[in-house]
Amino acid sequence: MSANLSASFYLVSGVLFILALRGLSSPETSRQGNIFGIIGMVIAVGVTFLSVGNFSTGFIYVLIFLAAGGSIGAFIAYRIPMTAMPELVAGFHSLVGLAAVFVAISAFINPGAFNLGEPGNIKLASLIEMSIGAAVGAITFSGSVIAFLKLQGIMSGAPITFKGQHFLNALIFISIITLTYFLCSTQNSNLFWILIGISFLVGFLIIIPIGGADMPVVISMLNSYSGWAAAGIGFTLENSALIITGALVGSSGAILSYIMCKGMNRSFFNVILGGFGATEQDTLNKTKEQKPVKSGNADDAAFLMKNASSVIIVPGYGMAVAQAQHALREMVDTLKKNDIKVSYAIHPVAGRMPGHMNVLLAEANVPYDEVFELEEINNDFANADVAFVIGANDVTNPVAKTDPQSPIYGMPVLDVEKCKSVLFVKRSLSPGYAGIDNDLFYKENTLMLFADAKKMTEDITKNL
Repeated sequence: MSANLSASFYLVSGVLFILALRGLSSPETSRQGNIFGIIGMVIAVGVTFLSVGNFSTGFIYVLIFLAAGGSIGAFIAYRIPMTAMPELVAGFHSLVGLAAVFVAISAFINPGAFNLGEPGNIKLASLIEMSIGAAVGAITFSGSVIAFLKLQGIMSGAPITFKGQHFLNALIFISIITLTYFLCSTQNSNLFWILIGISFLVGFLIIIPIGGADMPVVISMLNSYSGWAAAGIGFTLENSALIITGALVGSSGAILSYIMCKGMNRSFFNVILGGFGATEQDTLNKTKEQKPVKSGNADDAAFLMKNASSVIIVPGYGMAVAQAQHALREMVDTLKKNDIKVSYAIHPVAGRMPGHMNVLLAEANVPYDEVFELEEINNDFANADVAFVIGANDVTNPVAKTDPQSPIYGMPVLDVEKCKSVLFVKRSLSPGYAGIDNDLFYKENTLMLFADAKKMTEDITKNL
């Protein structure tokens, strides 16, 4: 395939990726956006596939690895439960970063194959580009691995901090810039390997101090990193599709991170540098022992809902874990048959990644016009009869508005405590992902429903 024809097809795929992002900005057009993205990726991969010159060697290798990667991806997508989607996203981000590192290594070892010069005499611009791509890719890989381990529960979600951590991070970042400068000056291969090694370390160090409450921001931030890594390598390879795609992913991820930080009343730099979410667990346990709670059952919940005129559903990660979205939809359908108004309230960081709850509700075919974001519905809680909190915790915690010492202080939360009655479905009084106790458990108008979210919702529907 000629270079001009390849460039034209890459441009078409770039336009489709832009349309995909536009579609994904709204639940109503998200399916269409996904289709545009799939078509764009098929075109980009197809053009790259057909651009391989030697049929007997390179073409066959590309075909083998394309089939292997596609099969693995299809298998994972088929088997993965919706609850594990945040871990999947973090895992795939790590692969994008690692791919950028491998491409940079290939270009550095054999620059002639990429028309970048010869070993020891690589074009300066290309060397800068591959250094940036390799560094950002390595940071993305190791950071995404830590995020995966935290989300999977293999590693504690609590912040891991130590004295002098910020100073060490600043020192390492300066060393990366210094190494890049000397690498471009001397083209010494040892400096290149040291640069990659230190970048892997940075990814590890910037993610371990981030607590569970800020994990959704981490996911979008790593998404941005993976895009910039791809864009950097795209410049090295002079591949317009990689440049366009990487720039789109990088910029959209950065914008999303900023929007989420604003929605959480967080400073973006504080999230990256900081250790939010740490509290003394012993203190929390003592607090819970000293406060009484009111608990009920499915019959009590059904009675309150049946006599309500309006109900607001607040879904959270507990709903995702229990796979209760379909049971919830059935319960809501039953309520609506009794002429009860039902709405869904979604917090920007409910779940473990941006849009997690929206995806789950869409899977259960919940109408889009019944789903509202925090700023759209927060004033309605005061006029609602019942708030049904199913698995949400930190995003409903009133302490975010009252306790300056709390790690989530200042984060906008859903004002569920203003409802006449609050039904809180939870397995126990254990703290949420941020590691702090929820004052909502002990409010006079709160009735705790201790059970699996799916089973409790099904039982309520039977009682209704």
